[in-house]
Amino acid sequence: MITRRKFLSGAALAPAALRQALWAQDTPQDSAANRPALRVSARARAVHARAFVFDAHVHALDREFYHGGGMGDRTTEGQWDLPRAREGGVGAFFLSVFIPEEYYPSRFETKQALRRVDHALRQLELNRDQVELALNADDVERIRAQGKVAAVLDIEGSYDLDGDLGVLRDLYRLGLRSAQVSAHNWNQHYADACCSPAQWHGLTTHGREVIREMNRLHMVINISHSSDETISQVIDVSDGPVIATHHGLRSVNNIPRNMPDWLLKKLAAKGGLMGFQIGSEFHYPPEYAYITAQRKRTFWDTSSIPDQVKGKTIYEVDRLVAPQFPMLGSHVPDSVSMTVDNWVSVVDKAIDMVGEDHVAFGSDFDGGPTLARGMRDVHDLPLITDAMLRRGYSEERIDKFWSGNLLRFFHQVTQS
Repeated sequence: MITRRKFLSGAALAPAALRQALWAQDTPQDSAANRPALRVSARARAVHARAFVFDAHVHALDREFYHGGGMGDRTTEGQWDLPRAREGGVGAFFLSVFIPEEYYPSRFETKQALRRVDHALRQLELNRDQVELALNADDVERIRAQGKVAAVLDIEGSYDLDGDLGVLRDLYRLGLRSAQVSAHNWNQHYADACCSPAQWHGLTTHGREVIREMNRLHMVINISHSSDETISQVIDVSDGPVIATHHGLRSVNNIPRNMPDWLLKKLAAKGGLMGFQIGSEFHYPPEYAYITAQRKRTFWDTSSIPDQVKGKTIYEVDRLVAPQFPMLGSHVPDSVSMTVDNWVSVVDKAIDMVGEDHVAFGSDFDGGPTLARGMRDVHDLPLITDAMLRRGYSEERIDKFWSGNLLRFFHQVTQS
C-alpha cells in the first residue's frame, strides 16, 4: 500500500523537468522567468517599499505538500516562496489550502483538508522566524510589526461536499478563517459553482445555514468560483460583507469564472471586495483565446477527472496530481501577451464602477496564472505599482489596493 511517507519519498525524487514539461505542453515559447526584468521607476520602488501587500489568494504550499521542501526556502521553480514574496513587498497573505476536484469522487475531500491544514500548520511552525498564523486583523498588524509575514488559512475547494457544520467548526478551531463556498469548479451538495451545470440554482436551505454559521464564527466567506446565482444569494444571506478573493470582470473577458458588472455592484453595495487575479486568462481576451486554442479546452475543464481517479486510494490520487504543482502559466508569444498596463486597466474599470474601496489583490500565484509580459514572479509586483503611478493613481489609492481595503474587510469580518 502507498502511504504518504512512501509517496513523498518518490515525489521528492521526481525531476522538476517533468513538471516543467507538462507546463510547456501548451506552447513552445520561452518562459517569462528566463526574460530580463523590466525597469521600475525610482518613485515606484519607493512607493512599493513603503506599501504593504496583503495578497488575498496564494498557493503557497502546494509544491511543498506534493514534493517536499519548506516554504521558507528560496526556489527557482514556481512563482512564489517566502523570500521572493518579501522582496515583492508581501506582508500578509491568504494561504490557500487547496483541495482539487480529484479528491471528490471517492469522498476524500475532508481527509485531504485535514492533511493540508496539518501540513500548513507544521510549515508555519518550522518557519516561525519568518511567518506566523493570523486569526484576525489585529494579528496581521502585530505580526507585521515583528518583521514577519502574516498567513491566513483559507480553504480553496471543498472541506466537505455536504457542508457539515461540525467539520467547519473543527477546522475553525485549527485556525481556518476563510473558506470557499463552492467546491472549486464543482458544485457542493449545497451550492453551485461557476463552471458546472446548475443543480441548486444557487444555495440550498443547508447552504444558507453554512453561510449563517460562517457569519457566527466570524469567518471570511470566499465567493470565487461560485456561480452567479450562488454569489447573489450569498450576498443576500450573509449579515456582513463577502469577498471574491481571485476574480475578474466578465465585461472584459466573457467567461463563467469572471463576475458580471451587476454582481460586482451588488457585492460592493454590501461592503464586499473583489481581489484581482493576476493571470491573463481572466483579463486579456487575445491571450485567453490563444491559450484555449493551444490546450484545446478551457482552463476550468475537469470532465476527465472521474475516470482518472476511479478506484484509486488517496495516496494514488496524490501521485496522479503531484506533477501539476506548482501550477504555472502558459508560454505565449509577445504578440498576444498581456502587459502590466493591460492588467491595471481592468482594475481601473472596476474602480470606475464601484470605487477604489472595493478592489484588492488576489494573485493566485502558483495556482496557474499566466503572468503579464515581463513579470516573472512575486518579486516583480513593483511593476504594478509603477503602472498605477503612470495612470495617475494616488499613493492612497495604491495603498488601498495593496492592503488597506483587505485589512479593513478582514477586521470587519473577524473582529466586529
